[in-house]
Formats: sequence, structure tokens, C-alpha cells
Amino acid sequence: MRKTIIAGNWKMNMNLPEAEALASGIMCECLHVQDVEIVIAPPFTALVPVWEKIKMHRRIRLSGQNCFWEEKGAFTGEISPAMLIDAGCTYVIIGHSERRQFFGETDETVNRKIAAALRFGLKPIVCVGETLSERDGGKTFEVIERQITGGFKEILKSDFQKIVVAYEPVWAIGTGKTATPAQAEEVHSFIRSLLRREKGDEVAENTSILYGGSVTPDNVKAIMSEADIDGALVGGASLKPESFSKIVKFKEEGK
Repeated sequence: MRKTIIAGNWKMNMNLPEAEALASGIMCECLHVQDVEIVIAPPFTALVPVWEKIKMHRRIRLSGQNCFWEEKGAFTGEISPAMLIDAGCTYVIIGHSERRQFFGETDETVNRKIAAALRFGLKPIVCVGETLSERDGGKTFEVIERQITGGFKEILKSDFQKIVVAYEPVWAIGTGKTATPAQAEEVHSFIRSLLRREKGDEVAENTSILYGGSVTPDNVKAIMSEADIDGALVGGASLKPESFSKIVKFKEEGK
């Protein structure tokens, strides 16, 4: 059965006092949430203090924003899956569009990172998505297929019980633009069909697929009403407890 997951990616924001305050605020606002798995991804410097804040909350999980594929060694500036586990992480975001755009992430490196994360017991949130020029050029499905097949090459079917996919149209990240629910659902449905083709019916039906791209309290309910959208990967709106908690509690909003 697919989980409903709302994940907050804090990106390169929050010093230690700010991160601790945000974690405390989210924990307080989401104290009684029952049917949503909440994931927060602070910067690396804040992982341990945030973990100390949230570790007693049964619905909030900690995530890294990236990882390397080796356990240790001469890899200056990198962080290993083992280190993320040590800091309290359950999840790790892999292949985010900003990593692909600014830091040379490829489908091959995404694949290596997924394998390493799984090897050490982390749950990868694997990001895929097209740029505006790719969408305008009619290449959305081509790009998504390449990213899915390349990223999950040789990943076992049994590993997918730990894997989450996040569709994030690059043109909708931090721009205020959002794919319409119908546009998002079209791609989510396509991703599920690719998983069915590559890994079988069970994987396709049980893998949670999140939408990421300017998700807000105002649009989350419409987005989440689509059949193949199982949650959200939230950027800017995850930096305030009030807005993030409203997204987490989307089922209650507007009642």
C-alpha cells in the first residue's frame, strides 16, 4: 500500500537556532497527524540538532539532501550514507534538479547513489523532471523515461519498498509556477507505467510518487486529489511551520 508522504526540503537555508526553531514548530503543529509520513531535510550542519528535536515524534522522519556513493575516503566535501544514518536520517534526497543543474548530477551518479543509500539502509527520494525547454520541445516523456530507466538500472524489485519517486518539473521549482493537477497527474501516471514496465505491477502499485514544484497550502489539496499523486516534495513553503503544517494537514484544510 502506498504511503502519503509530505517532505520538506530546506535547501541551503537555516542556521542552527533557526533550524531548531523550525523543527520545534513543525513538531508542535503536526503533533496529532495520523495518516501522513512527514519528512524534513535540513542542511547537513543542522541534521543532528534537528534530530534531537524530532526523534520522539512518531510521524516525523529526518532526511539528508544528498549523499555520496562511498562509505568513507578522500572525497572532500562529500557526505556518506553511513554518516547520514549516524546523524539520525531515515531518508535521503537523490537527483534533485538543482544537483543536476549546478553540480553535474547525471543518471549514472543518481543510480550509484541510490544503490549506496539502499546498501546502508536509507530510503531514497529520487527526483526526476524536465526543464521548460524540454517541455516546450515535447520531450517531457523522453526525459522522464531516461531518468527512470537510468536511475533505477539494476535496482532490485525488492528494494522498491524503500524507494520514493518525486516528480519535480524544473520549470515549476521556485518560480511560483505550478503544473496543473492534470499536467502533474499525466506525468505521474507515466512514471507509474514505466515502473510497471521495468519492475512489474507490484512495484508500480506500491511505490509512492510525490509532486514537487511550488507546492503551497493553497494548491496542495487539488494536487493531492489526483489518483497517482501520493504526496509532495515542498521547497519554500516548508520553511515556515504554519505553511508546512497546512500542507501536511491538507485533508483537514477547508473542512
